[in-house]
Amino acid sequence: MKILVLNGSPHVNGNTTAMVNAFKEGAESKGHTVEVIQVGTKQVKGCLACEYCHTKGNGKCIQKDDMVPVYEAIDTADMIVFASPVYYFGLSGQMECTLSRFYPYPIPKAKKYALLLSSMSPGVYDGIISQYKGTVSYFGAQDMGIITAHDPDNKSAAKLAEVKKLGASL
Repeated sequence: MKILVLNGSPHVNGNTTAMVNAFKEGAESKGHTVEVIQVGTKQVKGCLACEYCHTKGNGKCIQKDDMVPVYEAIDTADMIVFASPVYYFGLSGQMECTLSRFYPYPIPKAKKYALLLSSMSPGVYDGIISQYKGTVSYFGAQDMGIITAHDPDNKSAAKLAEVKKLGASL
């Protein structure tokens, strides 16, 4: 299976990235191909709601920014994992811009999804999990798992083992 992980963290060595790396290690141990795109460090603008993609663009966004290679990866992924830090009860701004740019797709090809969230505080995930579950349901896809971490769990051996196990369970 080809798995795309969209990492919404701007920190390449942060807590979310540690979760992504553990997931990738687990999934690759079972023969899956995992591509990680660090969308948190990319220049991805939010959707303009210009409708170009649905009128003149034949499903292609008019904006030509760092989302272009993300679209190419989405087009071939069997599974997509959303990974994001939680700063204030929501996905990172970078991840929100990336998700809003899914708009040109009626439904992505991927039929499996997972969610990895990291925060410094407990109890900040409900809104994001609701949004994720609604998205997966709308796509007619399968939720393969949701893992959250907050201090002191961030980067702990136990939490990273849990994430690795999720990757290996696919």
